[in-house]
Amino acid sequence: MPYLYLILAITAEVIATSSMKASDGFTRLAPSLVTVTGYCIAFYCLSLTLRDIPTGVAYAIWSGVGIVLIALIAWLLHGQRLDLPAIIGIALIIAGVAVMQLFSKISAH
Repeated sequence: MPYLYLILAITAEVIATSSMKASDGFTRLAPSLVTVTGYCIAFYCLSLTLRDIPTGVAYAIWSGVGIVLIALIAWLLHGQRLDLPAIIGIALIIAGVAVMQLFSKISAH
C-alpha cells in the first residue's frame, strides 16, 4: 500500500507542476486551483507513504520519477528540449533511485 500512495503522490505532484505553468503566475483561476489541489493531494499521499518507507528513499523516488515525468511532459506539451548534459543528468538520477531501491538496506521492499 505505501507504494500506491507514493504513485498517487507522484501523479498529483506532476499534474500540479504541469498546471503551474498554465496558471501563468497564479493569474488564471482553473490551472491555479489544479496546482494547489494537486500539491495538497501530493503531500497528503506522501505523508501516508512515510509511515512505511524511509523518508530519504521515498523522497528520492518521488523527486527522481517526478523530474523524469515533468521533463517528458515539458517536451511533449510545451516543446521544451533537453540538451545532452540534461539527459545525462536525468539518467544519473534514475540510476541513483534504482541503486537505492535495489541495493540499499534501508529501502522498504
